[in-house]
Order: sequence, then structure tokens, then C-alpha cells
Amino acid sequence: MPPGEGEVLRLPAPLPLDCGRTLESVDVAYETYGTLNEDRSNAVLLCHPLTADQFAGRDHPVTGKPGWWSYLIGPGLPLDTDRVFVVCANVLGGCMGSTGPASLDPETGRPYGLGFPVVTISDMVRAQAALLDALGIGRLLAVVGGSMGGMQALAWAADFPERVRNAAILASAARHTPQNIAFHEVGRQAVMADPAWRGGDYAGEEPPKAGLAVARMAAHVTYLSEAALEEKFGRRFQDRASLGYGFDADFQVESYLRHQGSSFTDRFDANSYLYITRAMDYFDLGSGEALSERFSGTKTRFLLASFTSDWLYPTPESRRVVRALHGAGAAVSFVELRNDRGHDAFLIPDPAFEAVLEGFLGTAMREAGV
Repeated sequence: MPPGEGEVLRLPAPLPLDCGRTLESVDVAYETYGTLNEDRSNAVLLCHPLTADQFAGRDHPVTGKPGWWSYLIGPGLPLDTDRVFVVCANVLGGCMGSTGPASLDPETGRPYGLGFPVVTISDMVRAQAALLDALGIGRLLAVVGGSMGGMQALAWAADFPERVRNAAILASAARHTPQNIAFHEVGRQAVMADPAWRGGDYAGEEPPKAGLAVARMAAHVTYLSEAALEEKFGRRFQDRASLGYGFDADFQVESYLRHQGSSFTDRFDANSYLYITRAMDYFDLGSGEALSERFSGTKTRFLLASFTSDWLYPTPESRRVVRALHGAGAAVSFVELRNDRGHDAFLIPDPAFEAVLEGFLGTAMREAGV
């Protein structure tokens, strides 16, 4: 497959959703890395976080930037493409080729907009399962994901335990806290307050870029840590020697956030942002004994990793999952990695993190004989 090009599969059957509706026609856009072996035992499903997509290991076709996990995917890397076949699919509700609110509704011939059904993390996983069925992949060597991707990995292990040998859940949680929901609601309200949103019916018009940019700015603050912001920006001025006594970007951190917001609108659909954040808010595998029961009898081997500076999905959230897995008798490893990069730490090269992931996946490969 040439760099920058992906595949789109139309699922062979309608997809029932948790909300009670059924999508009659579903496209799943995906990228693959490596080669599927003869007995199809070396497949790894990589689940992407909220604002990423299927372009994990190749340059992004819109931005031209390297894939969001390109430093981990390739020959000799933790996701060693000389040994494993990596599949990464754009989630249901996304905006990079998979069916979502910007897709055409076959009943009207117009984009769904808010007519698109509300989807859940489990709906996303069922669409991925149907994709793997079509690719002839029955059982996964591993499912790997960080943040929202970690939620998908957990849902895979809970909903399809017989199909998952190993699961790596990174900087994630088994449910959204009220604080998580609150931050997402701020972003959604920013989008919906933009007059260009037009009640979600902005197809063919100028999209609500201002609202989406503000949503991205607010969310991006939660991905960083105070130490990272201090080290990167401090109170340094942006292109000036003193205060401007106005509302331009006096500080470097302001300029940085504005850039993050504006560049995001070039590659992401505002309605998709509403739907995907809602799916994350609805995610709740349970707590305590109920969470243990979701994994009762599982044969999946788990890795959970958290980061000391991640205040969006802090270490106690990972420990809660670990306790539940221990209660279910699961084989589980846990590590808390010390760094000051915040929630985004799993997206940034770090030797300690890479060693943990390489060790976990290396053991999985050896045990499977790949």
C-alpha cells in the first residue's frame, strides 16, 4: 500500500447500535502496516485517541505530519512490522473516511448532521470487529490503545474476550468521571454556540471553525501538565518585549493554543467532535465488583500504564481497573511511569514507556510464535 493511502471497507451487513437504531450502510476507513502471516495469528489492532485517526504510522494526508505513533510502528520498533500486522481504523462517527455525521444519509442523499445516531465506544468496537471479520482475522494477537483508544481496548476485552490474546491500555480509564464530562461539555457548547454551526446543518457552508477551535484549545490544556506548560512557555512574551495591554496573544502559551485550535479545524469535523466526545462520556464499564464481573473468566493478558503527571486520566483510574482485573483472576501488569508531560505522554517518545510497551508486546509475540 503506497504511503498516505488507506483503505475503506463497506461492512457487509447493517450495524445495530446501542441507542436502538441501526446503520444500514457503514464504511470503515483503515490503514495497515506489516504483513498478515499465513495463519493470521500476528494481527494487532491499534485504537486511536479522540483527535487522531487511522494514520498512525504514515504521514497524514491532510497535514503532512508524521503519523501519531510513527515512532513506535516499523521494523525493529515495539510494533515490529517485520513480525506483526497492525490495523488501525478510523472510529465510527469519525471524519477521515469512516461513516459519521458528515457522511451522506442514504435515505436523504444529504449529510447526516445531527440526524446521525449517537454512537458509543462499544458501537465503535463492533464496527472494528466487523472490519476484522471481513479481513479474515478471527483472533487478535493484541489490541492496543491510549486514552479513548484505551477505552476501546477495554471494551474489546470485555465484549470479545475470546478474540483478544493481549490488551494494552495506556493513560485511560473504565469510565468517564464528572470532571471528564464537564470538560467535554465546555467544548461541545463552544461548537454549538458558533453561529456557523447552524444546528449541525452546516454542510456546504462555512463550518463552525471558531467554536471548534475554542473546543480544541480547552481540551488541549487538559492534555498537558503544569510542569510541561511552565517548561515550554513560562510567562514568556510572544513576538513582543512587554505587555500589549490588549487582547492579542501577549504570551507564547496563548499563541500556541490559538495555533492548536486553528490547525485542528483543517482536519476535523465539528459534528464528529460532538459525537465522539459524547461516546467517551457515555463510556462506563462499571466499578468495583461490577467491573470485575465484566472480565470474569477472561484469558486475556493485560498491561495498564499510567503517567504521574496525567491529571485527565490519573493513576488511580488505572489502579481501579487493575484491582477489578485481579478480582476477575486476570493476568495483569501495571506500571506508573514518571514524567512531566501530562496526558499526552503516551504520544511523545520516551525510552521508559517504549521499553514497557516493547516488553509487553515482545512477550506476546514470543508466546504466539510470531
